[in-house]
Amino acid sequence: MKEFINLIQQNGINGNIIKLMIEEHRPTRDKMIKLYARYKADPSGVPILTRKLIDYEGIGNEAVKRIDDKVNNKLNNSFDSEIIDTKTGYMFGHPITYETEDEALKKMVSTFNTRNNIEDSDSELGKTASICGYGARLLYIDEEGNERLRNVDPWEAIILASDDITEPTFGLRYYQVFEWSGETKVTSYRADFYDATYIYSFKSADKELYQLIERKPHMFDGCPLFGVPNNKELKGDTEKVISLIDAYDRTLSDASNEIEQFRLAYLIVKGASLDEEDMENLKKSGVFEVFDENGDVKFLTKEINDTMIENHLNRLEENILRFAKTVNFSDGSFGGTITGVAMRYKLMALEHKAITMERKMTAAFRYQYKILCSAWDKKILADKDGYLKLWFQFKRNLPVNILEEAQASAQLKGQVSEETRLALLSFVDDVRFELERMAAERDAYDLEGNYIEEQEHHEDYGLQK
Repeated sequence: MKEFINLIQQNGINGNIIKLMIEEHRPTRDKMIKLYARYKADPSGVPILTRKLIDYEGIGNEAVKRIDDKVNNKLNNSFDSEIIDTKTGYMFGHPITYETEDEALKKMVSTFNTRNNIEDSDSELGKTASICGYGARLLYIDEEGNERLRNVDPWEAIILASDDITEPTFGLRYYQVFEWSGETKVTSYRADFYDATYIYSFKSADKELYQLIERKPHMFDGCPLFGVPNNKELKGDTEKVISLIDAYDRTLSDASNEIEQFRLAYLIVKGASLDEEDMENLKKSGVFEVFDENGDVKFLTKEINDTMIENHLNRLEENILRFAKTVNFSDGSFGGTITGVAMRYKLMALEHKAITMERKMTAAFRYQYKILCSAWDKKILADKDGYLKLWFQFKRNLPVNILEEAQASAQLKGQVSEETRLALLSFVDDVRFELERMAAERDAYDLEGNYIEEQEHHEDYGLQK
């Protein structure tokens, strides 16, 4: 959609262009809404949950009476949500760390992150991007004059960029609102367009005519609505394996139907003749009387090739996990005495996928703080180029062997910097904070290891420690 950039730069933004952008974005919007509905296991997003019974009546030259078409199990195997949640937990189980040596910027970043619950916001942003192909985030100034952020549903966001949506030229958010006319609830449609300076707010009653109702500065130097891509292709993590998941759902549902249909099998009585009265008595007593010595009573059932079904399901599951680049942590090989190197080999595909997203998120966060620094510079709280001194540390969420880490860390003491050594410890989330605590503890003790404040307290009372 980047061809709209030249159109807007030449003619400015208006209601007709807004409508054209929304219409062209509709297929992408519908796809993302369906992917999210599938993640939530809504029937609208999972085909197996809306499967209809097969109607065998009227097949052939005469009606065929069947009883095995009355069972229609709808078993949803939510591989898609497992794929997304595994990646989200792997990448964001440990919060992203924001580091800088600029003390003024460090204070502003810490305050901003705390005010905006950044740990939860980052995790939800990563999850949405993994589901839909990209996430969207909006920066704004609240009523108290504080810089804030909110994650925007990507199907409501159009990011116009000449190259990468992490550095947008323009941004559009369109959404539905409800208003009250007396005691009647009225639906209307809003569209907020962002350029480098202003917010243009449009309103429509029918999605046909969008009228400009307000223009105001957003107080940033740059477009505050930007995207966070999952990958360059803007594809969700499950898009390549949706057909495999549907096949798994159908196979398991049909196998369940076959098992349940055993109780609907035809009854064969050999060597006896039953009229309607006999059939009614049979339902009550459950007793057969067969006079013919060759008589027999049995059910007519279909044979189920359970081995074939099991092999088919196993192959489908293997391909789903393989092509989605994820892992099954319930696999028994993850338990016991598996070494760190062996675990990394099993996680290699997931790690490759995570690295791709990590780089995309780093670019988006760098742009985010570029926009924020432009506002802080106006308040003389931080330099506008301070974002160049900020870096982001992602730490994978994996089971760890603390003893093994401690032994490796001890051997590295004096070989690398303390900051690098501490960064290798999985249980240290904020290296800078840990270094400050270590320095404070060193200052609090004398050369003999005595706590200075406690020693001074005893000396004040003429006591010896």
